[in-house]
Amino acid sequence: MKRLALPLLSLLMLSCGNDPLPKPKGYLRLEYPNASYEKVIVPLPFSFEKNKLAKPISTVQTAGSTNGIDIKYPALKATIYLTYKEVKNGNLDSLLRDAQNLTQKHTIKADEISYKDFESKENKVYGMLYEIGGDAASQSQFYVTDSTKHFLSGSLYFYAKPNYDSIYPASEYLKKDIKHIMESVHWKE
Repeated sequence: MKRLALPLLSLLMLSCGNDPLPKPKGYLRLEYPNASYEKVIVPLPFSFEKNKLAKPISTVQTAGSTNGIDIKYPALKATIYLTYKEVKNGNLDSLLRDAQNLTQKHTIKADEISYKDFESKENKVYGMLYEIGGDAASQSQFYVTDSTKHFLSGSLYFYAKPNYDSIYPASEYLKKDIKHIMESVHWKE
């Protein structure tokens, strides 16, 4: 018995070491490539530049005419939907109100909605960018217009249940693309 007790006691003494330490929390690190842009010519009265990371755009037709563009980002599971409408018969106020109301519909789930004015006098492009924080369905929305003939609105949607913490990195990356779209819009005369 003594022969067995001494090795067991030694084993117990040696096996006791430092107290275990919890592992630090790990965070997902998402890195996206630097954006590289290319000009897009569409069958609408404007052109713009899109990120090369996006798939080739697809146009949306209603009533036989093209009035929308979908810019898909499969790697980010997101799409930027663009809708073009002609300004005519004094409908600019109505178009602006519709764009603003669409953004306001997200207040139910949004933690905050901030906006930034956009103006490019040399290209005759004026607009607004809305950034929506929280678990809203769309994280960014915008519109640009020349105030006389053209009106373009856009929305960013992800193909997943909105969880702000999870989609935040992709949302921030795509907000830069949206800003670039706004900056690169050129109206065709």
